[in-house]
Amino acid sequence: MRAFVAGCSGPDLTAEERAFFREADPFGFILFRRNVVSPEQVRALTASLREAVGRADAPILIDQEGGRVQRLGPPHWPRYPAGRTYGALGADAIEARDAAFLGARLMAHDLRELGITVDCVPVLDVPVPGAHDVIGDRAYGEDPETVTALGGGAAEGLLAGGVLPVVKHIPGHGRAGADSHLALPRVSASLDDLRARDFVPFKALAHLPAAMTAHVVYEAIDPDAPGTTSRRVVQDVIRGEIGFDGLLFTDDLSMKALAGPFRTRMEAAIAAGCDIGLHCNGDLAEARAVADGAPLLAGRALERAEAALALIAAGPAEFDPVDARLAFETRLGAIA
Repeated sequence: MRAFVAGCSGPDLTAEERAFFREADPFGFILFRRNVVSPEQVRALTASLREAVGRADAPILIDQEGGRVQRLGPPHWPRYPAGRTYGALGADAIEARDAAFLGARLMAHDLRELGITVDCVPVLDVPVPGAHDVIGDRAYGEDPETVTALGGGAAEGLLAGGVLPVVKHIPGHGRAGADSHLALPRVSASLDDLRARDFVPFKALAHLPAAMTAHVVYEAIDPDAPGTTSRRVVQDVIRGEIGFDGLLFTDDLSMKALAGPFRTRMEAAIAAGCDIGLHCNGDLAEARAVADGAPLLAGRALERAEAALALIAAGPAEFDPVDARLAFETRLGAIA
């Protein structure tokens, strides 16, 4: 089992993809909108992915946040609100946290029905005025306390539903002035400012089992390398100051924020201290290069992976989706 997660090109596996996955044996897979047609098709795809690597528990990831970032949607799945919608209920902090929990619990139910076991949620970034809107309303609020409370509620909702949460984008994407899908953001804030705002939700929720890095240069920490490939960011800040010792995924290695050959990107992320590389776009040539740079999952990285997956091995707790949906819609009204 190699320390990377792979995407696939469409709603069904090609023979070439199946052979590659069998040989490369990625830790898991990630689905996007291009992979989704209907519930029956997604269930067949997740089964095919697991069959290709011969592991019935191979994790399958998705970005199902709600709002702008929602890979599953109508007509087969409900729409969910963006994170900021929960923050708008902040006059009643308990009500807002309960709504975030319930929304995530419902999403977990949708995902488990399809064989999807990992959701790249919650977004713990704290936006600042003037930042690029790539985070925007994906954030639960504009202050660390709101983001911590509602992000924690969402993570608990996923875990109750037997789905592993992946917090993102550690140690913080909220100040970025560019979209890291398209360019490399540079953040010039002082370390004191980062500590006072950006790091706070990640530090408060450092006990959560998995996280995803940010492709952002933090000039006060490492002016030369983005967080994903910076040993100073990963070891000194994420593992050290923030205290996160869970499973650490990279953000997508195919994003334009990173440069250089794909094997080099993968190797640099592992050298920095990431546990698993994410390659999402389904380009098989790129995926082969990533696989060439991915080590076998072993040692502390394997222990973290096993500990994270153990949290969802028992499956979801008892749940009535009909009653839960009614309660959720009552809280959010027409927005839900």
